[in-house]
Amino acid sequence: MKHISIILAFLMTIGSQASAADPDDLQKLKDTGNCVKCLLTGFNLPLRDTTENYVNLDNANLRNTSLINANLWGASLKNANLTNAYLINTYLPDANLNGANLSGANLHKAQMPNSNLTGANLSGAKLTYTNLEDANLSGANLTDANMSYAKMNGAILCNTTMPDGSVIYSGC
Repeated sequence: MKHISIILAFLMTIGSQASAADPDDLQKLKDTGNCVKCLLTGFNLPLRDTTENYVNLDNANLRNTSLINANLWGASLKNANLTNAYLINTYLPDANLNGANLSGANLHKAQMPNSNLTGANLSGAKLTYTNLEDANLSGANLTDANMSYAKMNGAILCNTTMPDGSVIYSGC
């Protein structure tokens, strides 16, 4: 829970920056480290503390949460539960989503270049117009994902299950 406390210290100082975020939901995340069905739209998270360490939400439960237009640059969301989350236009470059569950998530127009999605579950996710350039998708599950117009230049697809169920070994 220590990693949750680091991020939560910042949450108390940025209430005015999260103009569309529900203050009760921010408090819920602060108090419990979980925020199922939260409204955090437009959430602007300062992703580094004063010692230059990345803030993390590892193992956070953000299932069904709205993070539309959120700025989560460099965030660590390892093993986070983002099932059916709304991440439309979310800014996630250099994010660590290793082992995250993003099944059914809506990542339309999300910016995720250089992100680590190793072992992530993206089955049934909407990745239309998503920028996944230079992202690491090794071992990721993209079964039934909608990847229309997704940018994938330089992405690592080593042992990656593609939307049609085929497995790709590119960049291993």
